[in-house]
Amino acid sequence: MARAARPQSIDAILRDTANAVVTRISGAIAQQVAALVKEGVRRELATNPVARRGGGRRARGRAEITRWVADARARRVPNFVIEATGLDTKKKIVAKYGPGASFEKGKPPPKAKA
Repeated sequence: MARAARPQSIDAILRDTANAVVTRISGAIAQQVAALVKEGVRRELATNPVARRGGGRRARGRAEITRWVADARARRVPNFVIEATGLDTKKKIVAKYGPGASFEKGKPPPKAKA
């Protein structure tokens, strides 16, 4: 005579059923979450100019500077201005030529202020 199958506990039946449901719907949930994230990122990029640039400040590429205006707040003095004036700091250049003095590469320096 064949043995009767051992009855499963209610806990095991519920666990098996829950696993089957989770397996069926997890792909749909993942797609829905991905769509929501994509929409949120698109909306953020449309309204936030910093995020559109890639966040934060980026260093500018190394472009050749051909014109420079004397400014005490400038980050650095271009080499062609140092060569043209013989002065090595922006403070000295601003003191001699005044703020707003314009230097162009290949041209003589402006007249010194009185």
